[in-house]
Amino acid sequence: MTKIFAVASILIACVAQPQEGKSQAATIVSSAVAQPASIYNFKVEGLEGGTIDFAKFEGKKILIVNTASECGYTPQYKDLEALYEKYQDKLVIVGFPANNFGGQEPGTATEIKAFCEKNYGVTFPMAAKVSVKGDDMTPIYQWLTQKEKNGVLDAKISWNFNKFLIDEHGKLLAYFPSKVTPLSDDIVSKL
Repeated sequence: MTKIFAVASILIACVAQPQEGKSQAATIVSSAVAQPASIYNFKVEGLEGGTIDFAKFEGKKILIVNTASECGYTPQYKDLEALYEKYQDKLVIVGFPANNFGGQEPGTATEIKAFCEKNYGVTFPMAAKVSVKGDDMTPIYQWLTQKEKNGVLDAKISWNFNKFLIDEHGKLLAYFPSKVTPLSDDIVSKL
């Protein structure tokens, strides 16, 4: 009887333990299934509270930019606003303040909003401050930067004002590093 109990315990323990290879495959499959197929599956907190629901932008292109108030590229806010005003019938710009590079976005939501409005007249949607790299990278930036999630490309956020262009159907279209300005042909030609 003791032998039967011991064998039963071993069998139960073996069944309860994931088998080598199978658990990894199951994890890969389940994480692939759980990933958003398009940007429209994301909702993020807005800088002033509330929610930015990307599904509301269906039918328009979306330019997503990680921003900072104390960066050499900060003047790009002016061109981002000009681009938004000129193409707002077919383009939405969403800024994501991030403090990942040199502590160049130290402000609170209220301070960031006031800075953007006062200095650049920003009217396009701004998300709450997030992390765009590292272990605490926000999920939308995981989707933007990982081909396994977006199905298009891998990108490394190298500094502030990196840009991602999403097409009218919610699929990632292109990535632009900081040095590509918002009004450049590289971006405008894809609108």
